[in-house]
Amino acid sequence: MIRCFAGLRVALMAGALFFGIAVNAGAAEWPRQITDSKGMHTLERAPTRIVSTSVTLTGSLLAIDAPVIASGATSPGNRVADSQGFFRQWSDIARERNVQRLWIGEPVAEAVAAQMPDLILISATSGDSAMALYEQLSAIAPTLVVNYDDKSWQTLLTQLGEMTGHEQQAAARIASFNQQLETARSRIALPAGTVSALVYNPAARAANLWTPDSAQGQLLQQIGFTLATPPAALHASQSMGKRHDIIQLGGENLAAGLNGDYLLLFAGDEKDAQAIYANPLLAHLPAVKQQRVYALGTETFRLDYYSATRTLEQLMARFATPAG
Repeated sequence: MIRCFAGLRVALMAGALFFGIAVNAGAAEWPRQITDSKGMHTLERAPTRIVSTSVTLTGSLLAIDAPVIASGATSPGNRVADSQGFFRQWSDIARERNVQRLWIGEPVAEAVAAQMPDLILISATSGDSAMALYEQLSAIAPTLVVNYDDKSWQTLLTQLGEMTGHEQQAAARIASFNQQLETARSRIALPAGTVSALVYNPAARAANLWTPDSAQGQLLQQIGFTLATPPAALHASQSMGKRHDIIQLGGENLAAGLNGDYLLLFAGDEKDAQAIYANPLLAHLPAVKQQRVYALGTETFRLDYYSATRTLEQLMARFATPAG
């Protein structure tokens, strides 16, 4: 059961807002009140059948052992997704837990209803957002809007833990990662200069540049890397539902935006690095001239606990000093 409040009651909760989601409850206390961009909601009990319409949110839900039973998906059978359209960094876990695929492409409310969920999660922006179906989904079960494009994956994990009653699992995952992060910090020899972090599309000769607000950018800064600042005019290229985490680069803007001394390719392999070296429009870049383009692997797309761990492993392999 969910009750929505607006106006004054939302304003009274504003002081408790936590990056767009506020939770007014102690650990394991139900019912609990949650405020998102649509207002205040009261969740009467801990959910047992969660539907994630966003494939990006699903990995974080799996990481905290939340009872997610079905998920939206992306295009299947490519470098970042398995045959179901689930991201490779957690697809095996989804298979073990029998997570069902809702759809590929256009969201369908009937597919959600068929799962008989008691909590539905929607991403606020990006290509995996089902915001257009918000009213229909809200009639099926409590529906919460989650924004993941302006925060670290750890903050997102904490939010989802509070929303699902899995706070302890979220805290444990973050603590485990923080130990790995400290090890990485102690061993990684940070390169002199700046880095541009991106996802490259060789076919289109285009890229999405991760901003400092992105989970990827925040992780790199946590380690100690310095992100290159792209030309101010390029910030107008932020799009995909007014996302804060990427700047879309293409054409003449591609070279202008990749102004770091090093290029770090998320969701990419060595073939993608070679495609950058082979792009004549990028041949003049210092990172290209000096062979400083590093692919971080195809399991580093859309950061969650699993892909963040893979990213650390890749960065350690590239930049760590030998143990001695």
